[in-house]
Amino acid sequence: MSNMKRNDATSPLAKAAAMGIALVALVSGQQAAAGPTERAQARRMYDRLTGTPPSEALLTILENRIVANGAADTASFIIDPAQEHSKNFYSVTLKNFASPWTNRDQSIFAPLNDYSATVIGLVKDNADFRQVLFDDVVYIGSGSGVPAYSPTSNAHYEALESNSVDLRTLTRTTQSSLNGLPPSATAGIMTSRAGAEAFFIDGTNRAMFRFTLLNHMCRDLEQVHDTTRPPDRIRQDVTRSPGGDSSVFNNNCIGCHSVMDSMAQAFAYYDFDETVSRLVYTANQVQQKYLINSDNFKPGFVTPDDAWENRMRLPGRNDVNVLGWDSSLSGSGSGAKSLGQELAYSGAFAQCQAEKAFRKVCFRSPADTAEHGRVAAIGNDFRNDGSLRRVFARVAAECAGN
Repeated sequence: MSNMKRNDATSPLAKAAAMGIALVALVSGQQAAAGPTERAQARRMYDRLTGTPPSEALLTILENRIVANGAADTASFIIDPAQEHSKNFYSVTLKNFASPWTNRDQSIFAPLNDYSATVIGLVKDNADFRQVLFDDVVYIGSGSGVPAYSPTSNAHYEALESNSVDLRTLTRTTQSSLNGLPPSATAGIMTSRAGAEAFFIDGTNRAMFRFTLLNHMCRDLEQVHDTTRPPDRIRQDVTRSPGGDSSVFNNNCIGCHSVMDSMAQAFAYYDFDETVSRLVYTANQVQQKYLINSDNFKPGFVTPDDAWENRMRLPGRNDVNVLGWDSSLSGSGSGAKSLGQELAYSGAFAQCQAEKAFRKVCFRSPADTAEHGRVAAIGNDFRNDGSLRRVFARVAAECAGN
């Protein structure tokens, strides 16, 4: 017996093996609790949401939070306005996110204005973002040397930006209290000063419809073009024989104008007056721009008021199965506010927010069918709660690993 090797639990070899197993288990447990994968995910989400690298101390907090609560919760923590580290998400990321929507050139270099500030404020307050197209809302700031909001100047917002004012301090107020519009004529960013200057100036107000569709439903006129719609709401200024060829109108022009003119009528009382540099609203009086070039086609539609109709709801390529029109709304109304509600409560609006946030945070479009499906699910949830802040957190988690 004395010559036999000892292999019981008290032997030195067994003790060493046990210690080795315990050490491996300890290391493995630490990696499972907070390993390099979670740290990389935390760094990636913070970098992409704020545009800056986190401190090592903050990175450890975020890493541990991913382990405890998951990536989406951690992303929500990163952009929580109550947390000091969230500043750049609001002052930089969201400002750059919204700036291209405020101008015809879609430039990211546009100065802060009441349009982009309102987008930032709604996300900061975690308000229902659908209000952006129809509510009596605008966000303003404050600070030393910052002039008051003016309906004739962007100086207030330019001073906020040049003074590097923390945009988490933006406060909500009503447009009607600042720009003289009746509350019923306000429509979120569509009646902001910046929106009016970009899309109500000159022209025929069709630009407001086109750019709202492009910026907030992720579709340009070509995507909603439908030659099966009736032409009876197309205005007189659109010739029915461009270049002397009526087939061009019947096979092309009618597709955009039959959709656009019946909805852009909602803006019939609005204009941007360059001489005083402000939005003008003439209740019950159609702006002259709706009646110009009447000789182009005398039998064309003469705009009598601001009543609009959504003919995309009719069965076809833009109906409820495609753009997800809200069945609780009638699909017609008067003025910009009701049109804004029609657009904001559509499925296309919801999906557009998810897609734009994904591209902003992930620097790419969804890569495959499965990822497209998850982004679509994020859009569907947004349609239920209207939280764009939650959308940003969820898309950040979606691409935290790549």
